[in-house]
Amino acid sequence: MGSFSRLFQRMGAVFQRRSLDQSLEAEIASHLEFAIEENLAKGMSPGEARRQAMLRFGGVERAKEEQRVERGLPQIEILAQDLRYSLRTLVRDRGFTVIAVLILGLGIAANIVVFSVVNTILLRPLPFTAPEQLVRVGSVDPKGGMSSATYSADAFDQFQHQNRSFQEVTGYFGFSGSDNFKLTGYGEPVPLSGLPVVENFFHMFGVQPLYGRLFTAEECRKNGPAAVLLSYSFWKRQFSSNRSIVGSAISLNGVPVTVVGVLPETFDFGSVFAPGTKIDAFVPSVLDDIRDDGNTIAIFGRLKPGVTLAEAQSEADVLFPKLYFRLTVANSSGGYTGTLTGLKEFVSGKLRRSLVVLWSAVGLILLIVCVNLSNLLLARAATRSKEFALRKALGAGAGRLVRQTLTESLVLSSGGALLGLVLAWAMITWLAHQGSIALPLLSSLRIDGSVLGWTLGITLLSAVLFGLLPGLRISGTSLMEALNSTGRGGSEARGQDRLRSMLVVSEISLACVLLVGAGLLLRSFLHILDVDMGFRADSAATIKLDFDAIRLDSAGNTSPADRTAFFRDVIGRVQQIPGVEMAGVSDNLPLDRNRSWGIRAKGHEYRKGELQATFVYIVTPGYLRTAGIRLVEGRDFTWSDTATSEKGVIINETVARKLWPGEDPIGRAAQTGSNEKVVIGVVADVRESSAEREPGWQMYLPTSQESPDGAQLVIRSKLPVATLTPSVMAVLRSLNPAQPRVELRPMQELVDRASSPRRFFVLLVAAFAGLGLLLATLGIYGIISYSVTRQTQEIGIRMALGATLGRVQLDVISRTLRLALIGITVGTVASFLTSRLIASLLFGTSASDPLTFAAMIVLLGVVSLLAGYVPARRASRIDPMQALRNT
Repeated sequence: MGSFSRLFQRMGAVFQRRSLDQSLEAEIASHLEFAIEENLAKGMSPGEARRQAMLRFGGVERAKEEQRVERGLPQIEILAQDLRYSLRTLVRDRGFTVIAVLILGLGIAANIVVFSVVNTILLRPLPFTAPEQLVRVGSVDPKGGMSSATYSADAFDQFQHQNRSFQEVTGYFGFSGSDNFKLTGYGEPVPLSGLPVVENFFHMFGVQPLYGRLFTAEECRKNGPAAVLLSYSFWKRQFSSNRSIVGSAISLNGVPVTVVGVLPETFDFGSVFAPGTKIDAFVPSVLDDIRDDGNTIAIFGRLKPGVTLAEAQSEADVLFPKLYFRLTVANSSGGYTGTLTGLKEFVSGKLRRSLVVLWSAVGLILLIVCVNLSNLLLARAATRSKEFALRKALGAGAGRLVRQTLTESLVLSSGGALLGLVLAWAMITWLAHQGSIALPLLSSLRIDGSVLGWTLGITLLSAVLFGLLPGLRISGTSLMEALNSTGRGGSEARGQDRLRSMLVVSEISLACVLLVGAGLLLRSFLHILDVDMGFRADSAATIKLDFDAIRLDSAGNTSPADRTAFFRDVIGRVQQIPGVEMAGVSDNLPLDRNRSWGIRAKGHEYRKGELQATFVYIVTPGYLRTAGIRLVEGRDFTWSDTATSEKGVIINETVARKLWPGEDPIGRAAQTGSNEKVVIGVVADVRESSAEREPGWQMYLPTSQESPDGAQLVIRSKLPVATLTPSVMAVLRSLNPAQPRVELRPMQELVDRASSPRRFFVLLVAAFAGLGLLLATLGIYGIISYSVTRQTQEIGIRMALGATLGRVQLDVISRTLRLALIGITVGTVASFLTSRLIASLLFGTSASDPLTFAAMIVLLGVVSLLAGYVPARRASRIDPMQALRNT
């Protein structure tokens, strides 16, 4: 019989133990009966015949055991015995079991959630074909906004055809805003966010439609057939997952468009390329239509097999400076740079340090949980020391006892893991649907095989961490020691007392590190909230304004006069709504999509790199005041600024300082592209990207002199947004019946979205710190309370000899504070060293912020005092006579 056959036979015997035991007993009985009959035939008495048969057969029970060992897998059977025993003891001690599983469940759930986030953002490959070959091409200038990260259609064409490193190069229109399309023909006009993409966009990423097909070359040419691909979520939401919509015509912005396909649910553009946004539909990007629009294409490529990123970068360093704007753009100097970044690194690289910090924090939580459980098991073991000592005296080895305690730990840890999985599943499901959190790939958060493997790993690890120490302690206990040191009224062995105190000290130290880390991140976040954004988001709300009702000229553009009249009507009538203080229109908003042009002082020559990309906002009169942007000097735009009047521009303080240092910029001539404008005002700097990033160059142009590519109506009112929406919609519909129904949204949403990643990390770390503090408090309370219980008789004797209630309380509290002081001291040193690791994540706060450290010390001191006060009061209520009677 081969080894595998024997193994399978032994495994089968494990599960057929009862029937095999019955067969064995029957066989032994048969042998004995036969031997007895033989002895009777020899003339022995029945009693003697049986005795002689038993003597000849040997020990029946030993024979059974030897047979079991021979036929089965003794280790598995022993494990099964340990499991059954552990379950019986844990069920008997329900209170302890519930608390242990609850603590473990919280710790393991936190670890599962954080690992899921880390796995999704950092570890798991992007959901595209051969994602390691995908590369993003962009600039390294962080102050240039989207315009410095995109390229002209000409540059895209040239790079696509001249490079030798990429199999394919593709891109998308980088300036699409939310709700930039309007679907009509299905009841009220429906706003949707559409994105123009280059013909091979989906092919390069390996995305195949769920239904229908991708775009054809003809649909991507000028005047080609209009086509649209729907995202899965929009198709499901708007068309109720109706497959017959594929091939049908729908109306987008009043133009019939054929739905050529529906994309799969697994493709979420916003989740990868623009966290915090949603894209409902994709349309072909016709390059010939945008050749004169400047830098608008975001470029991505797929490397050829065998070509490294460094080799492709070397080629890009040579190639990109040769790519130029189309010559029809006057004064365009070209001179691009192209920095290649692996797509995975581009999507998640900037979050790596934050996620590592988060992962470390949750690892500390697991350590604190294990220390707490270890302390609980030590206390529990003290009450079972006689049991284990007796088993040891009866022949159980130290390894057998350690294995028994580890089995109990494993049962507890498994229960915690099951609870943790349920809690983590609920948390992960909630997070995956939080579109307002601008974290990449968050929508694809899920519990997969990797997460389950991680859960199994930390379940086993935690079982060993909190079960090994009590097991070793128990295995070293002798029967005499157990008899002398246990039982109510006895004094606990000093060694075990020191061990449990050390565990509490380490628990407090770990909590210190967590609290300091969370405190520093929280202080940073508060600093960010205090940053002067340059505009006032409070009491301001915005709504996407549709101005399709304005008549178009022969070139397909709105005329300045009609545009001005429409905006003036909208603003005038909205301002008449009760509660509305003021209103204005801008094509872009701070912290929303951005673009940059150029500006220079007329007549000045500038060195390379001296000028910066300038964020441009095309606005109506009243917008600056409504958005709360402070006018420093000069004047705002007025309705008298028309297409035929002097071309004016309002600049921010940074532009004024850079272009006209030490001079008054008002009335100076500025050059924006090929146009000359006069500076009529200077406004305060606005943080256009995030609160953490310093403001860049900004300028404002009037809607009467520049054609906006969208319009956001901004309203300032103290009324709730929901209250205003019906009145505002009524006004907009009266002027433009095709206005889609969209909700007013508070401008604060823009600020919140910009800071959502930091808020996400701060909230999680703060929650972990709170959990760590709670566990540390429980640990302190547990050991002090246990100590009081063990010293009941000693305290009773002291009180009988004259010790006052205050003195007893003071002794208990003093011991508590001694432990806390040692833990805080060790934790403060550890926090001082580890806080350097998160220094780069801090804003306006140093890694050694004294206020944070002081707050941590005070908080832990107070919590420790409270944790020790309850047992101290209990100790002072001990009845000396009762304690002495129990001696």
